[in-house]
Amino acid sequence: QVQLVESGGGLVQAGGSLRLSCAASGGAFSSYTMGWFRQAPGKEREFVVAIDRNGGSTYYGDSVEGRFAASRDNAKNTVYLQMNSLKPEDTAVYYCAAKILGGSRYDYWGQGTEVTVSS
Repeated sequence: QVQLVESGGGLVQAGGSLRLSCAASGGAFSSYTMGWFRQAPGKEREFVVAIDRNGGSTYYGDSVEGRFAASRDNAKNTVYLQMNSLKPEDTAVYYCAAKILGGSRYDYWGQGTEVTVSS
């Protein structure tokens, strides 16, 4: 069973930066596509970014393109989300998720870390 634990959330002023981490255990991390999602209060879950198994390819949602950057360290079983130029509308609970090789959906999810951006 894969376990994902996010950290790094907090309160930041608009224009600031945060770096989220997601540590994985219990599985073959380097074989998973990893994703970040977010959910703001009263809104549906939103795709943020996906990063492939070796970190060579990333795909971003339109709302974060150019401001956020995903990376991963397979030696540490960790994926990161660097968030820059934060806006109040980035306020949400951020979740990391893992998709097994060949899968069509994300199979494992973390518990989330909360990010609040003040104006």
